[in-house]
Amino acid sequence: MYDCITAGKKSQEDRGQDGQPAVKASDDILAFAFSSSGGYFALTDDNKRLVLFRTKPCWECLSVRPVVRRCTSLIITAAEDKILVADKSGDVYSYSITEPQKAGKIELGHLSLLLDVALSPDDQYILTADRDEKIRVSLTRAPYNIISFCLGHREFVSRIFVIPNYPDLMLSASGDCTLRLWEYKSGKEVHCCHLNSLNKTEATKNDKKYAVSRIAYCCQGNYIAILCDCIPTVYIFQFDAATQQLNYRHQISLKYKGWDVAFEETGGLWILQEDKEASLLLYRPVDGHWQPVADDKGLMKMSKYLQDNWTMFKGSVGTESCYSSLYKASFDNMAVYLQKKEERLQQQQKKRKELQHESNRQTKKIRTRDSS
Repeated sequence: MYDCITAGKKSQEDRGQDGQPAVKASDDILAFAFSSSGGYFALTDDNKRLVLFRTKPCWECLSVRPVVRRCTSLIITAAEDKILVADKSGDVYSYSITEPQKAGKIELGHLSLLLDVALSPDDQYILTADRDEKIRVSLTRAPYNIISFCLGHREFVSRIFVIPNYPDLMLSASGDCTLRLWEYKSGKEVHCCHLNSLNKTEATKNDKKYAVSRIAYCCQGNYIAILCDCIPTVYIFQFDAATQQLNYRHQISLKYKGWDVAFEETGGLWILQEDKEASLLLYRPVDGHWQPVADDKGLMKMSKYLQDNWTMFKGSVGTESCYSSLYKASFDNMAVYLQKKEERLQQQQKKRKELQHESNRQTKKIRTRDSS
């Protein structure tokens, strides 16, 4: 176990990358990623640090580097020579793995907050998703060269994922409750699934909005697992390569909020949820239906480890959605218009009554004068 609280404390204590005193923050991990081979692991935290580990033959911390802004997502290239880090200001920086102490280099920028970053399997394309509904596809070697935009979402794009065994296709998810399939090089939308139609009870209750927080994919069977924010449910789809459709297959209801989902190579689906006694679940497909597995040795071992170290997860239990502040503010302009119109009519009516009253008074005065 590595304590990130003490990472880089001597060299960067209370200092930002610009050398100025840094604002005190928590040590919460904001984003993390393994390399494709599992040989490297990188994370960023709320103290604006990028920590790089080598995992083989044993875990070793290679570097702790400051980042310019708090990060939202990161990914390691397939070549395992760079880490790409997306931040809240809309920029993507690259950090060398071969030179682990080297400072970051800015690669590209958006005009709004970035929420996710992805790479094509051959590292040729970098894909970035932002709060303003856009997905941008750029050349990795020349990020200023924009290949396409994937436009269609009506809210922030929370997740993007390039399908590894169909490298020209990308999945995206958004706060508009949709899961979309794209030919990302051309920006063409291939298929769209409306997630709120799969769970009408949750979708219609108080007009609740929710975003996809995780996308997991299994090449064996082309299964896709979707974990939604604030809804204790995992949706499972299957990609049909012949028709290029996302077919809904199953829904796993959870007793507690889900934190993460991941497929193992053999097709089993692991689910992490915020409950100490049942923090880890394992499901496998049986005759087309996903069934829970209880007697798996690996599951029991990992569950025991999580229970023994539950203190690390306590701070995440019961936390609010990180997406709730990203939705567009909506205004009922018609209601405001009608209210102002009613006030205006009342004022006009009041003014007419006052004028009529004044006119009657003047008429009465004239008649009284004439009669005398």
